[in-house]
Amino acid sequence: MSAIAHVKDGEIVETNASSMSLSKAQEKKNPNGLDKDAFLQLLVAEMQNQDPLQPTTNTEYISQFATFSELEEMQNMSSSVDMSRAQSLVGKEVFLDVTNKNGETTQVVGQVDYVVMENGKVYVSIDDSLYSFDDVTTVLDSDYWEAYNLAYDWTEALAKLSSLNDLTLSDRTDVEALRKAYDNMNDYQKSFIAGDSVNALKAYENKLEELNTLAKNDAEQKDAESETAQEGASE
Repeated sequence: MSAIAHVKDGEIVETNASSMSLSKAQEKKNPNGLDKDAFLQLLVAEMQNQDPLQPTTNTEYISQFATFSELEEMQNMSSSVDMSRAQSLVGKEVFLDVTNKNGETTQVVGQVDYVVMENGKVYVSIDDSLYSFDDVTTVLDSDYWEAYNLAYDWTEALAKLSSLNDLTLSDRTDVEALRKAYDNMNDYQKSFIAGDSVNALKAYENKLEELNTLAKNDAEQKDAESETAQEGASE
């Protein structure tokens, strides 16, 4: 479950989605649904509705307040741990599951720019939007992400080439650029390139060699015809 917190005038404004996410996050951290606010409300209610003939003793109140303090300390510690974990994600690519107020879930992927804590909740900023840290599902390794992007850009450039039947010598620069980019990749990065794509590049290179050979033969034939014509004219 994900929450998007929008910032207005320097403050976080909670949306329906963020409220929904906060509730779910509380359920995760407090399986019994009892947070420190609920605990305090129960304590106040007990004091207001106690039997005047059998009032709660000071010892019992002290025990309950001690339990409340322990609960609050544990929650504060949990928030500190979340903040520390979130800060370690700055500059890294992450996946999050974003759920809107209609219960529809979509995936968000991007680089964490910074993290903030508001009202005990930790948020990560991605592309100028704030998301609940609880909704980060995957942290991508930097080497993996670099290899993925290289493979994506390379494959996209390959797809933009003309078909083999329409290939001309004017496409040589683009084909050579693809070959150079591929050769500059390390083995790990090359593993992200599909074998069919590498074979397609080779087919383009073979086609260019054929076109280049034909062009040379045509040029030689024209030179020969030109020389023959000049010899005939001189005679």
